[in-house]
Amino acid sequence: MTLERELAEKSSLGRLAEENGVAIVFVDDTGREIAAANNNSICRSLNPDGKYVGQCSAFCGTALEETSLVGGVVSFTCHAGLECRAIPVQKAGKKLVAIVGRTFLKAENYRRATERATSGDWSEYPPGEFFENVLLTGTKEILDKTARGIESLMTEAPMVETLAPIETTTPTVPTPKTTSIVEKFKREVRGPKPVEMVKTETKPVKTDPVVAAQPVEETAVTPVPDIKQQSHPAQTEKRAAASRAWRSFFGSLLKMDYDNAIDSILEFLARHYGFSALIWLEATHDKFEHTSGYGEMKNRKVNLAISPGDPRLIAASQNDVPLELGERPKADSPVPHRTMHLFPIGVGGEISAAIATIEPIEPEAAKKQIARICHSVAPQLEILRLRSDVARREVLARAVRRFSESVKTIDADDFWFNLTQNVAEMLQAERASLLVYDERAEALDIKAMIGSRAKIDATEAVGVRVAKIVFARNEAVVISDVSKTGLPPAPAERRYKMPSFLSSPINIGGRTIGVMSFTDRAGGKIFDKASLELFRAIAPQIAVAIDRAALKEKAGEFEQLSVTDALTGLLNRRYIEERLLEEIKRSNRHGFPMSFMMLDVDHFKSYNDQFGHPAGDEALKLVGHVIRETLRGADVAARFGGEEFAILLPQTTAAEAATIAERIRINIALKELPYRRVTVSIGVASCSAELCIAPHLVAAADKALYEAKHQGRNRVRNFEEINGVEFGQATA
Repeated sequence: MTLERELAEKSSLGRLAEENGVAIVFVDDTGREIAAANNNSICRSLNPDGKYVGQCSAFCGTALEETSLVGGVVSFTCHAGLECRAIPVQKAGKKLVAIVGRTFLKAENYRRATERATSGDWSEYPPGEFFENVLLTGTKEILDKTARGIESLMTEAPMVETLAPIETTTPTVPTPKTTSIVEKFKREVRGPKPVEMVKTETKPVKTDPVVAAQPVEETAVTPVPDIKQQSHPAQTEKRAAASRAWRSFFGSLLKMDYDNAIDSILEFLARHYGFSALIWLEATHDKFEHTSGYGEMKNRKVNLAISPGDPRLIAASQNDVPLELGERPKADSPVPHRTMHLFPIGVGGEISAAIATIEPIEPEAAKKQIARICHSVAPQLEILRLRSDVARREVLARAVRRFSESVKTIDADDFWFNLTQNVAEMLQAERASLLVYDERAEALDIKAMIGSRAKIDATEAVGVRVAKIVFARNEAVVISDVSKTGLPPAPAERRYKMPSFLSSPINIGGRTIGVMSFTDRAGGKIFDKASLELFRAIAPQIAVAIDRAALKEKAGEFEQLSVTDALTGLLNRRYIEERLLEEIKRSNRHGFPMSFMMLDVDHFKSYNDQFGHPAGDEALKLVGHVIRETLRGADVAARFGGEEFAILLPQTTAAEAATIAERIRINIALKELPYRRVTVSIGVASCSAELCIAPHLVAAADKALYEAKHQGRNRVRNFEEINGVEFGQATA
């Protein structure tokens, strides 16, 4: 039998890895994995054929060499943030290294891996496979004990089927020699502890740690005698049943999604401890939010005046006890004040959730049991939270792509209605409205309404109840029941079917340009955070579509002239001059900064004369392309005439504008053309108390451009840096 097959067939290896929540991998002297048990799916995805590549080759790939150099166990944290132990072993005369761990010991390492997988250098890997088996349950003690077990097993005796999990008591085997490849982290994730049962004696008893972790399977907690003193068969069977129930439940958690796991945990605690009501609190933005419940608390809300980072709560988590909070007594209330037991859930000293109950808990030892259950399920919940986050991002990404395609096919003849219809369908709303801000009238203008059962009178003040407030505050609102908000009731003739609605501002370039509102969600569902998250995912595209539609409407006002230059694809001079007037008006009214730049292609006439007009057109196209790619979403670029371009930068200071101009200049200079590179000179001017009138601002930017040309071309000059040039006050 080959070494690879012998190692792979040892079921004890798999049991050892799974029961300790770590990976065990054997690597030969060629740097190839020859056997693995409970391998971390991140490692499996990064090295699919077992041969270490990329950054992995500098860690696990050199593990055998490192252990040979130090003559013992090597401890390291790899580039993925996984804690590992490398143990030198010898089998059949062949040198191997056993890598134990591949588990996250620190929450921030785990979250950093999540970010790399969702939007970083690991985003190319399929999320389902990448996060299939993420290990987050290890501790340094477990890793060290497993390493000693592997070392002892491989050096003192052949591999046998009786290989047992590492004892939970401290062994007498000397601590192996270790060294650190990467700097150690100061804080670590605590792994699950066995939940202690209530005992009638205080004498410690050695028993199966998982059996000892089981709450009794009754509607109320009852003391369970010491297992050594147990003589009644019925009690023994009850304890065994509790053990099996806990094992089955704990093992099933990772097969659920996050929301189902929460409900299952609450149901498990209610069934085994006799609770009639439980509350699940999720940590969001330094506060707890009631997101789920059991029994009479399922659909009720609770306000908790304590943050997830409260030192008392962190201490309770570390000591496996609940935090007890007293209710503030109400004056002259005959009802005695109650105590809330708050059981924190988290890893690495960071509290991510909590379970609360206001029911009394008896006996006292049951509090410790529940706290340890919460401690045990925390790593699994963190993994499920990660999977849920990845799945949600995938859904949003698909929605954005789908919406992007739908926007392209919108009929221009009925743009506003079709845009609103598309967004409403994505949010499953039967009714929706789109209001766009008219700067000239300084009011919201209704562009489209769908699903309305009553015809809106042209003179009616639409959006007064909700949209106007949302626009003014620039904050989205998601309401489950409008009757509880204090808003005035909607006119009866509107005949809304549901009391829930969603209303959100639409922004582009720091400007609020409109409001979209949605009611009567299909299937009688209420709008929730997921609805708002979906809307926010597509909101940037909605804003761009609205802005473009507004441009086209303005083009009609400008004697139906095209707003874009046919050669470069940029806007034309007529449009940017109109926008410049609007932005100057806004800057003067609100005190916003604003900048304007003029850009000219250097030696363009000689380029045309030497290489011909078609080559010159290609050069202008390239300049227009680089400008579009370099600017931000709210910036406006136009072909001003010939080889001259103008760029409007709303809410941009002079220093910021100079940085953007320099970036444009460099990007153009680096581009290659068939004949020779081209360069540009740029002049920048910014609004100030002395200079914020359109003709003067254009003249200032042009003056700065002239200075850039005069000083040698291919450079940026700022009007503020030019001495001896002043513009006097002029009437508007």
